[in-house]
Amino acid sequence: MKVYLDNAATTRLDKRVEQAMRPYYSKLYANASSIHQTGQEAYLDLMKVKENIASIIGGESRSIIFTSSATEANNLIIKGLARVNKNGDRKKIIISEIEHPCVREAANSLKEEGFEIIYLKPNKKGIIEKEELEKKIDKKTLLVSVMMVNNEIGTINKVKDLADISHKHGAYFHSDAVQAVPYIKIDISKIGIDFISLSAHKFNGPKGEGIAYIKSGIKIKPEIVGGGQEEGLRAGTYNMPAIIGFGKALELAYLEREKYVKEIRELRDYFWQELKKNIKDVKVNGCLKSRVPSNLNVMFYSIEGEAILMDLSRQGVYVSTGSACSATDLKGSYVLKSIGLDKNYLNSNIRFSLGKYNTKEEIDYTIKCLKNTVKRLRSFSPIK
Repeated sequence: MKVYLDNAATTRLDKRVEQAMRPYYSKLYANASSIHQTGQEAYLDLMKVKENIASIIGGESRSIIFTSSATEANNLIIKGLARVNKNGDRKKIIISEIEHPCVREAANSLKEEGFEIIYLKPNKKGIIEKEELEKKIDKKTLLVSVMMVNNEIGTINKVKDLADISHKHGAYFHSDAVQAVPYIKIDISKIGIDFISLSAHKFNGPKGEGIAYIKSGIKIKPEIVGGGQEEGLRAGTYNMPAIIGFGKALELAYLEREKYVKEIRELRDYFWQELKKNIKDVKVNGCLKSRVPSNLNVMFYSIEGEAILMDLSRQGVYVSTGSACSATDLKGSYVLKSIGLDKNYLNSNIRFSLGKYNTKEEIDYTIKCLKNTVKRLRSFSPIK
């Protein structure tokens, strides 16, 4: 049996999304920037996708900028805002300690340009509290960036509260919401955030398509220049198949949200109960309550996570030790370190992330494999 439990890294493309994309590879292939009839027909399709996305996330269609990924979107927003304001008085950027590497690196790259990067520490449950932001923010703050859902431990931040505090001090607020769909009903108009980033392949859409939502009226310096697409904010030929796929995947994710969230929570909870029942000395990292229902980040005492991962992979069960973007970096997780996990256990963790195609039979098989794996690895572990 093959069991894929790494859906926080990427998800399987929904066949209905693939079907919607297919005509744009072969029949409706015109460049959406061309002014002839077929090009303008493609452009109208693009605008329809923007309008549909805007209606789903409670924003304005003109604020949606298509990018190649959420990584690009995060870089565009953070660097672009900073560089437009480089001569101003606000030279502080605040991010959380548990942001995705692309947010951390984008912010840190601005130190060379005179910006100061301030970090927010999460509580022991992996959540950024508003009191922490109140202590760090001041009139010199340009931007606050806090993710909606953490990619490693799945914990949920109350971004509306953080956005309100940011705006009270005259700062902009950005949230990387890549892991939030469809678990959180995103409504930009109610949350009141200025920027948001999304990526299609996290919710059964195609790889290579993300969006940067940039509230109208806010000036951003583009990262990619050339053809003037996207109001001059992101040049490059529109990837129409992926754009169509993004819109279809987002539509399906929220259309089927209620049933899916209920089922995935029941499956995740069943997984955790069976795991505790069959394997001793395990612990959930982060808050199990304020957490997306697809995520289960577990510490296995006295075993290295990489050893568990490789042994499970040999048996056809595919998991992660943390962020998919750090697969070649065997350092302990900075997310787990930030929430206070003992340094001796920073490499003893596995992220199980469930998705819409997982079944109870797959979970039972995973438990069986885990039971054997843990028993074998602990039998010769130097740590008891």
